[in-house]
Amino acid sequence: MPKILIVEDQVLIANYIKNILADNEITDVELAFTVEIATDKLKVYTPDIILLDINLHGKNTGVLWAKEFVKKGQIIFITGQTEKETMLKAFEVNPVTYLTKPVKESDLIAAIELAKIKNKVNYVIVKNGFDEVKLHFEDILFLKSDKNYVDIQLTNKTITVRNTLDNFCKELDNDLFFRVHRSYVVNKSKITQKKSSSIKVDDFELPISRNFTFDF
Repeated sequence: MPKILIVEDQVLIANYIKNILADNEITDVELAFTVEIATDKLKVYTPDIILLDINLHGKNTGVLWAKEFVKKGQIIFITGQTEKETMLKAFEVNPVTYLTKPVKESDLIAAIELAKIKNKVNYVIVKNGFDEVKLHFEDILFLKSDKNYVDIQLTNKTITVRNTLDNFCKELDNDLFFRVHRSYVVNKSKITQKKSSSIKVDDFELPISRNFTFDF
């Protein structure tokens, strides 16, 4: 469930958007009617997605505020007009997209889903000796637990880190990685064959347990 901050100086529009989100079971939502309130909200709320009016109390005010204060989270701009100059300024903060008023429910939900995808981290950073290494999920075949160590099998090598499998899995994408055995977590996209008691992942054959059900 994403945390969403709506920054809009028109109260009726802000509440209208909040109600649409609630109807779609998105309820972790905060409102800010001024840039001052929005700045305070950023400090304590740390939203994943910011629905931001481009012209808060003046032309391009929303864009200027975003450039100065928004360091994390995806921005979706809300605008009542589509002047080319305004759009060019808005693109400087790399928004996910922009919505024109009156905001349509289908457009709003599609924009939220797009922002959620962009928010997803597709890598994990691990210690390899004295170095920190960024491992992209697509390069990980599977993980093998060895007590307090985890072997990370990549497409071309193995990296061993000091960690438990349960703890390490918290940093992974649950839609992509899942447990097939108490000692193994696999990248679903890398499975090439499934048998009654094992699966093939690339050239590796791994055991599966009846305690862990999954599809691929």
